[in-house]
Amino acid sequence: MIAMKHEPVVSLENITVVRDGNIVLDDVSWDIHPGDRWVLFGANGSGKTTLLEVVSSYLFPTRGTASILGERLGRTDARELRSRIGYVGPAPTQLVKTQLPAVEIVITGLHASFVDTRWHEYHESDWDWAWDCLNQLDATHLGDRRFSTLSEGEKKRVLIARSLMTRPELLLLDEPGSGLDLGARERLIASLRHLSSQRDAPPIVLVTHHVEEIPIGFDKVLLLSGGNVVGSGSPHDVLTADTLSLAYGLPMHIVHSEGRWRAWAAPNGEARIRESGS
Repeated sequence: MIAMKHEPVVSLENITVVRDGNIVLDDVSWDIHPGDRWVLFGANGSGKTTLLEVVSSYLFPTRGTASILGERLGRTDARELRSRIGYVGPAPTQLVKTQLPAVEIVITGLHASFVDTRWHEYHESDWDWAWDCLNQLDATHLGDRRFSTLSEGEKKRVLIARSLMTRPELLLLDEPGSGLDLGARERLIASLRHLSSQRDAPPIVLVTHHVEEIPIGFDKVLLLSGGNVVGSGSPHDVLTADTLSLAYGLPMHIVHSEGRWRAWAAPNGEARIRESGS
């Protein structure tokens, strides 16, 4: 069953996850709607990865109900559900045929396989869509280059484009900026901004623990701390000195300027927020 446009794409009600007797997520409720651009934010160990596992249908909650793309977990075929979700985590570079051009890496996403393209039949429309997926990441210039020649940031952009090949109804990006240098990170952020502006792009959840990695266009934040939701809503409402200080356990400064965010620990022990620009 395909979720209706007026219904949430994801609806979590009072989700609790217990592992080895420890509460990892505690009474979390969250709705994701068509067109949403969410940032799932929090410190290491806050529960971000566990929550993403629930949303991607790879983890069933201990308590509460989870409905993904109109299907309730526990009452549907999770394998079929996963085929409708685009997921990009740590790059599986050991599986990628690095001698292939980037556009061939992208098109293999149609069959959820990293094998050479000769093992599957692709139509001209499939190749057109593969180039379009690269375009959505502003990365068509990478299409003819061998994957092995790309930088780490470029590889991640190609793998995100690959996740779009099946036209997913939900796109989950798990810390795509991890391990990138400043230039690669900024190019990736610009590509995510470009993707978020595409009219036909699916709802997106971007996981990060750095406010500096939040692209313009991602206008909702779910902030976790210790498995609990401590803030949910617009970045201006959630990303405050008070909430960040609570989430990270030390006084924080945060600044919003030209559509981007920056945060750091307050050296004098007094948290505050400053606005400069919009």
